[in-house]
Amino acid sequence: GIVVTMLSVIVLIPLASVLVYSLQISPKEFWELIFKENVRNAFLTSVGSSFLAAVINTVFGLIVAWTLVKYEFPGKWLLDGLIELPFALPTAVAGITLSKLYSDTGFFGRTFAHLGIRVSYTRLGIVIALVFVGLPFVIRAVQPILEKMDGQYEEAAFMLGADPKTTFFKVILPELRPALLTGFGLAFARGIGEYGSVIYISGNSAKNKTQVVSYVIMQKLSYIDYASATAIALVMLILSFLILLFVNIVQLKQSQRTNLL
Repeated sequence: GIVVTMLSVIVLIPLASVLVYSLQISPKEFWELIFKENVRNAFLTSVGSSFLAAVINTVFGLIVAWTLVKYEFPGKWLLDGLIELPFALPTAVAGITLSKLYSDTGFFGRTFAHLGIRVSYTRLGIVIALVFVGLPFVIRAVQPILEKMDGQYEEAAFMLGADPKTTFFKVILPELRPALLTGFGLAFARGIGEYGSVIYISGNSAKNKTQVVSYVIMQKLSYIDYASATAIALVMLILSFLILLFVNIVQLKQSQRTNLL
């Protein structure tokens, strides 16, 4: 009873309220709202930037996890601890810091500006912010699998004449694929709903198409337009459920594969 009550208060009732408020507008008004230019562009920006950031995180997250597991070097414990920084750091602080660093006069942005590349207040800045908040998901999903992986598989591949490249893609990567897909899905889901870290670096310009969905929802709430805000939130909720369903299917298939082995 306590579990059901807590689950209802914290999860089920808030989710149900999103659906109830969304039903206050007709289906026609709902689709007109979703396909409105600024809302449509916000979804494209959020989903596109989150997908690209998740792909980048998958590649570099694997590299970082591999380095932490396979190599010993001074300061390894410190680097391993810093992986958790995006979880502990308030996202607004991260957003302000990143927007300053990558502005045209910032430490990193100054170099990019000389090359004719603007980062802050562009979609590129959004991707960088989402890479920052999403990288730990991939690293922490892959790291335990690498630590538990039996080195005999690699030795057997080398003894059979496989080079390091073939060993990685044919022996190691198939074992890491479920963890990589899980980390990708979690980073992707986090990016779609991210607010604090992107709100400053994005610039929130409808003209430049740098508004994200979470900002549009806050904009609707500031206008006391709860029905529109919850309608947009409902679409985000559906996207999040689909991504989590994908993650659960990947984990289920991996569990079945492990049991068969």
